[in-house]
Amino acid sequence: MLTTVVHDHIIIHKKLRKLINITNSTFVSFLSNLKKLNENIMMLNFIKNSSTLFLLQLSFLFISIGLSVGANQPTYLYHICPNTTTFTPNSTYQTNLNNLLSSLSSNATTSEFHSVTAGKGSSSPIYGNFLCRGDVNATVCRDCVTFAVKDIVKLCPVEKETIIWYDECQLHYSNKSFFGTLSNSPGGAYLVNTGDITDLYEFNQLVNATTEVAAIEAAKGVGGEKKYATKDANFNGFQRLYTLAQCTPDLNASSCRTCLTMALGELPTCCSGKIGGRVLLPSCNFRYELYPFYTQNATTPPPAATPLPPPPGPSPSPPPPGFISSSKGNGKVSARTIVVIVVPIVVALLLFILGFCFLTKRAKKKHTLAEGRDDITTPDSLQFDLATIEAATNKFSADYKLGEGGFGEVYKGTLPNGQQVAVKRLSKGSGQGAIEFKNEVVVLAKLEHRNLVRLLGFCLEGQEKLLVYEFLPNKSLDSFLFDAERQEELTWAIRYKIIAGIARGILYLHEDSQLRIIHRDLKASNILLDADMNAKISDFGMARMFDVDQTRANTNRIVGTYGYMSPEYAMHGQFSIRSDVYSFGVLILEIISGKKNSSFYQTDYAEDLLSYAWKLWKEGNPLKLLDPSLEHSYSDNEVVRCINIGLLCVQEDPEERPTLKTIVLMFNSCSITLAAPNRPAFYNRTDAGMPSMGIKLDDSRSDDFPQSINEASITDLYPR
Repeated sequence: MLTTVVHDHIIIHKKLRKLINITNSTFVSFLSNLKKLNENIMMLNFIKNSSTLFLLQLSFLFISIGLSVGANQPTYLYHICPNTTTFTPNSTYQTNLNNLLSSLSSNATTSEFHSVTAGKGSSSPIYGNFLCRGDVNATVCRDCVTFAVKDIVKLCPVEKETIIWYDECQLHYSNKSFFGTLSNSPGGAYLVNTGDITDLYEFNQLVNATTEVAAIEAAKGVGGEKKYATKDANFNGFQRLYTLAQCTPDLNASSCRTCLTMALGELPTCCSGKIGGRVLLPSCNFRYELYPFYTQNATTPPPAATPLPPPPGPSPSPPPPGFISSSKGNGKVSARTIVVIVVPIVVALLLFILGFCFLTKRAKKKHTLAEGRDDITTPDSLQFDLATIEAATNKFSADYKLGEGGFGEVYKGTLPNGQQVAVKRLSKGSGQGAIEFKNEVVVLAKLEHRNLVRLLGFCLEGQEKLLVYEFLPNKSLDSFLFDAERQEELTWAIRYKIIAGIARGILYLHEDSQLRIIHRDLKASNILLDADMNAKISDFGMARMFDVDQTRANTNRIVGTYGYMSPEYAMHGQFSIRSDVYSFGVLILEIISGKKNSSFYQTDYAEDLLSYAWKLWKEGNPLKLLDPSLEHSYSDNEVVRCINIGLLCVQEDPEERPTLKTIVLMFNSCSITLAAPNRPAFYNRTDAGMPSMGIKLDDSRSDDFPQSINEASITDLYPR
């Protein structure tokens, strides 16, 4: 099971590039032949004065340039660098790491896989290897590894263990030896092609069968010492399925097979119904697509039916009836030659136009999203029928009930394929009506990130409004954090991971998703925990979508939960990305202290958690804020740094709060000096309630029920 999960959207501005890359190797060969045919084209009488041909040639010039630009730069996929174990800059480990990376880079010129140990026998040994994709040539492999060596020290400057994946290679190093063993550390990833397949059952069967064969051949090392194999199979009359499986060559056949079996086990979770996907693990990986993404062996017979244009050249078949021959010097050209030259150009131009239309359609859909005119019944949505949901939950049986809140009840269910889900059943009289329901579906359908809950579908029949989410076994953060008996299960390492995960999730909402999303109801009960205690942000019923250049908005309807709302939002209805930052700051202090802000009270010292944290900070005793159940299982520096960040997030002036981009940078780099916080908001309140300033507070979203139970709640294969 993957320890880290990411569903990666394909960024819009890369869509055309990806379309071109679909036929990269074939297209490059085609362009080479096209250049040779250029002189022949100019000889064709019927297109001598054609401005259309000029435009075609110009288009191919631009495409050729596009294929050349960045040819030596690998395609980044994902990286993992856990901050649980770090080293001190300029230490012995740093020296050994520099030597190891230098050795890996130099060996990339002669090998497509290489393992090396630096500092062997010392107190700080380091082990590393690189693996290039089985079909890439030596030049591509060398360029990828060289780039990875430079890239990884920027992304993971002080971590002892890291792994980074590119389309062409991967690089992995650790302070613990992993050579010749099936390694699951520091984690894995999966990526999906966001396009959906129509013939779901038939396609899934073909994917399972083809990837299984590729995995078996890769484990046996078919075709040489490489543990690498590719397989393709016909899907329908117009498309073929292409698959690739690969292990690090230092694994034996049994370990390679086990690793690939683990990876293939993620198929139902990550990629069911998608036209492409891949799973990345430290010791193995596999991928499938409906286009040839790898270089096909010259001895492999061409596919019977493929949408790709055939390479130009003479046809081996007899001339068709009506073929017009031409003799040398008569200035005429055969119809066959015309077809050979023109057809590939037309087909390639159609691909270019399709790519342009695809981008235009996506941009139009994005604009529609910004105006709030989305239709939840579009093909992008996955609609369940009521009968399926009722069967999954035993007709919403009380025995299946997980929790209840202001907007309805949450039930555990099991779909016909065996997948466990959480079903949010909105009550008919709840505050979340059709508008909020549509809002949550629209928002979640557009979001895919490992720290956000994954929406699987919805049901809107009669009076029923149902949302179907992935099931998360550990429920919500508050069920651990504010439970005296379960607090001890949240070690400092787990709490730190949860804080960092929430930060990454909010950063995605604010900066990296298709639109800027303001959650407006971040709180402990809306942070769900998966089986590995990874944080996932849920409950987007109150979320608001901004244009990418929009920074703030006003509302007359204040929604959210007391204790987490920023002062400018609670008092004036002004919300922005810094409103979520304030809520995140409160969450940080709650996670560190194990105390709930809205019910915190300490006589004669502080009347709320923020005031308490601030007084301890000013007195130079910030560690007194720490939950006593943690005892000595924590890092002083990490705790103090988190408290500092938390206090910066709850500053009264929104402009003094850092953005999530800055906050994530603060977590990832210990070398950044943090600013000293000022007094937090509401520090001088005279009572425990909100200031009486005519606020209209919508408290229908009760904080008492465990909304954490998978109310709304995708990894490591990166595409985003």
